[in-house]
Amino acid sequence: QVQLVESGGGLVQAGGSLRLSCAASGRTFSDYTMGWFRQAPGKEREFVAKISRNGIMKYYADSVKGRFTISRDNAKNTVYLQMNSLKPEDTAVYACAAAYYYTSPQKYDYWGQGTQVTVSS
Repeated sequence: QVQLVESGGGLVQAGGSLRLSCAASGRTFSDYTMGWFRQAPGKEREFVAKISRNGIMKYYADSVKGRFTISRDNAKNTVYLQMNSLKPEDTAVYACAAAYYYTSPQKYDYWGQGTQVTVSS
């Protein structure tokens, strides 16, 4: 099993940057594909990015491509989401998720509680 805890959210102005972290428990972090999702109030959860177990394969939603970067440090059991050029429409609760298999469509097995990101105009 995997427990996930996000951190690094906060309030930033449009055009600013923020770095989210997702810390995983246990010693099997490197076995899991990791993903980031976001959900704005009143809207459905939206895929943001995912990264393979070894960090080689990465995939981004079109809405964040070129602005966000997903990365991981398996030695620290942590996955990151670097968010640059933030827009007000990026405002949402951001949650990380873990999946044992890298597939399309991607199925996730574990979810974190999320961290709030608010981008002001």
